[in-house]
Amino acid sequence: MQELIAFVGGGNMAASLIGGLLAAGHPPARLRAAVRTADSAERLRGRFGVEALSDNAQAIRDADVVVLAVKPQQMAEAVRGLRLAAGATVISVAAGVRVATLAQWLGSNAVVRAMPNTPALFRCGISGLYAAPEVPELSRRRAEQVLGSVGETCWVPREEQIDAVTALSGCGPAYYFLLTELLREAGAGLGLDPAVAAQLARSTFIGAAQMARDAGADVAELRAQITSKGGSTEAALAHLEAAGLRRIFSEALAAADRRARLRGEELAQLAAVPTTGPAPTP
Repeated sequence: MQELIAFVGGGNMAASLIGGLLAAGHPPARLRAAVRTADSAERLRGRFGVEALSDNAQAIRDADVVVLAVKPQQMAEAVRGLRLAAGATVISVAAGVRVATLAQWLGSNAVVRAMPNTPALFRCGISGLYAAPEVPELSRRRAEQVLGSVGETCWVPREEQIDAVTALSGCGPAYYFLLTELLREAGAGLGLDPAVAAQLARSTFIGAAQMARDAGADVAELRAQITSKGGSTEAALAHLEAAGLRRIFSEALAAADRRARLRGEELAQLAAVPTTGPAPTP
């Protein structure tokens, strides 16, 4: 029998994971979600044919895997008083909520943190995963199963590196959209019809991404292959380098990493909020 997977939260990320699991063959009868409104419950039932409830404790009852997919600021209230089934795995996709905080709230050390990104909505995302050394191998496999249903997964050895994952791939789609927007605007500034400039920018980035995935070469090598000596590409890249593009990106990701780290520190303070759940197991 397939494992029972329960979601606390029914937003876009939860919906994408449910859809990915169903597409991978997980039976809808073994998926369950807790949502805040009757409308959300009806949408999930109609879209996926899964059980949708308004009570978090009822939703996770007997679940083998509990996926916490609520906003970070809502996490303390969402998990208050929850009691996990024996051997259950907890997967949190909430940015900034640390393993120790979740362990204190839930009374379990079988916690995996995941940082997916929005392309998961189209099953082409990537998720960074972290689990403490004492987390059972079964829980790690379960996390890979759930997050792997919507794209690639990779593990980081230290929890603080999840902040770097957030800065790089969690925020990364926004960087891509900004660069596409800037390329579109620059093309229009050179006299292209705005719609044509938009099409060229969008499809160029998509094609380059497919090359990076499928060409079997490092992106630096691919860049060198299309940078002819004395050509237009070289002129453009030289200008970007002189303008400090590498420094700008390095500083931008460092800023995102600091913000993610600060959010984790702020949320960790909420760990003192009393719950009715048991103390963490040693």
